[in-house]
Amino acid sequence: MGRAPYLLLWLFTFGILISMLIIPNQSRTEIVAYSQLKQMIRDGTVAQAIVAQHEITVIRKEAAGTDPIRFRAVTPAQGDPELLPLLEKENVTVTALAPSEGSLLTYLLPWLVLIGFYVWLQRRMMGQMGGGVGPGGIGELFKGRFSKPTDQRSRVTFADVAGQDQAKKEVAELVEFLREPERFQQVGAEVPHGVLLMGPPGTGKTLLAKALAGEADVPFFSTSGSEFIEVFVGVGAGRVRRMFEAARKAAPAVVFIDELDSIGRTRGTGLGGGHDEREQTLNQILAELDGFDDKAAVVVLAATNRPDVLDPALLRPGRFDRHVVLNLPDKTARRAILDIHARELPLADPANLDEIAAGTPGFSGADLKNLLNEAAIAAARRRANTITEADLQEARDKVMMGTVRTLAIQPEERHRLAVHEAGHTAAAFYTPGADLLYKVTIIPRGRALGGTHMLEKEERHTLPEDYLRSQLVILLAGRAAEQELIGTVSSGADDDIKRATALARSMVARWGMDADLGPVDLRQSEDHPFLGQTIAQPHEHADRTAARVDDAVIALLKEASDEAARLITEHRSQISSLVGELESQEVLDREQIEACLSDGGNVRPLKRPQH
Repeated sequence: MGRAPYLLLWLFTFGILISMLIIPNQSRTEIVAYSQLKQMIRDGTVAQAIVAQHEITVIRKEAAGTDPIRFRAVTPAQGDPELLPLLEKENVTVTALAPSEGSLLTYLLPWLVLIGFYVWLQRRMMGQMGGGVGPGGIGELFKGRFSKPTDQRSRVTFADVAGQDQAKKEVAELVEFLREPERFQQVGAEVPHGVLLMGPPGTGKTLLAKALAGEADVPFFSTSGSEFIEVFVGVGAGRVRRMFEAARKAAPAVVFIDELDSIGRTRGTGLGGGHDEREQTLNQILAELDGFDDKAAVVVLAATNRPDVLDPALLRPGRFDRHVVLNLPDKTARRAILDIHARELPLADPANLDEIAAGTPGFSGADLKNLLNEAAIAAARRRANTITEADLQEARDKVMMGTVRTLAIQPEERHRLAVHEAGHTAAAFYTPGADLLYKVTIIPRGRALGGTHMLEKEERHTLPEDYLRSQLVILLAGRAAEQELIGTVSSGADDDIKRATALARSMVARWGMDADLGPVDLRQSEDHPFLGQTIAQPHEHADRTAARVDDAVIALLKEASDEAARLITEHRSQISSLVGELESQEVLDREQIEACLSDGGNVRPLKRPQH
């Protein structure tokens, strides 16, 4: 915006001060009748009189030396020949003012400044809505944000992106186009101008876009969809025009729009009859994508984790017609990502990253980077020069389970907590096909009072029915252990029951794992394409069908609960031993759990990180 608004503000303030000096202060002046004012003079109460061309103002004697109240009256048009002799007779000090010669501009100056400021503000707003480039308008904003391509060259390359080999291959094809666009134009090849990067948060969509620009060594224009949304309709569309105009001038170039779903949602849902600010911005993006000619070496990348809500016009050929999916990394990819983020970290033993990679299923690249940062913070907290295995394990537990809480737990409640977690652990140990046990703890972390943690034996892309049934047994085993070893149950199984019910309902209503209902989709809502969250979108079902689904879900849960109770009863002595060790040590690792549940013997103490 520059200094123009501040200069106008100072001019406006200066004009107000001038008007205050020019126009007399009338806040303590009382207007009276001319005859009343003459009577005050005859009574001898007037000390001073100020005579102007058509008025007279007097100050009374008793008010001298204080902030006086003035009395003013308008003199007769033809004048009063008795006034001056009367003032001289009463010894009144008379001050005569010359006729006013002030120009009209003197009185209108403050108002002219105010009107000028209003006109400037109006023109600036109109310039924003029309994409104007005048001083202080939106053009200046975008000049500072987008038209410095030489300062926005990405230093990231494909070597800095790990765990997304397939996505890199699809994007790498565009590098040659950006480096040598003429070679493609000679044979009539049209490279996709729009590439949509889809995947869960933290999988490296922005990093991949920067790597593309860095590999091609071209200007990189980056923005977020939310930056186009403003109060005034049309401002976002103007910003889109400015951004694409700057990219065309700097071609070959890469344009990256993050969080495309914030402006790219299906049209027709706005409150303004389909003409609100978001839809205007989307229409402008569509027009700009269509406006690229074959010689425009500009690649537009956009990122979203909600491709299901995007407007179909964005995804048609000629716009974002190439879709690149970035998935959560597997074990090998996680190890490669850890290597990249650990390049500058003083690890005591880099081989420790193998166990971290194996113990972080479902972690994204951003999660892994955060884990290493937490480990470095832990090492700095204890004033160490290297990051040890204990620091890495503590950081993993903190990211997965939350920070350790200092919570006063009564002995009876602590015993129940140990029984509950021992039930989960025993069910996971004795159930065939269950995941490997990693750790069990009764130390409160985050919102949980304790936890049993397992690791997948292998990366799964489909879930067999036997595995799902074993998960139901493990989830309900904590409640079964309380019932068997204590005789009562508690509210501690609230989350277990919730998760077990959701899993059983998915087995029946989504995956057709009930023999009576068969393979039919009976879901009550849709799932998020990447996050696995449910989205309210009810389906029409008959009441009888819904009741059958409920019956099937209850039957699955009852069967799993009975199996969990059987396991607890059958291995009661080993579980009791595990409860004792868990109350004693609070945290048990895999080897300690196996030793305790195998023969009920003593287990070695767990080495804990020193902080």
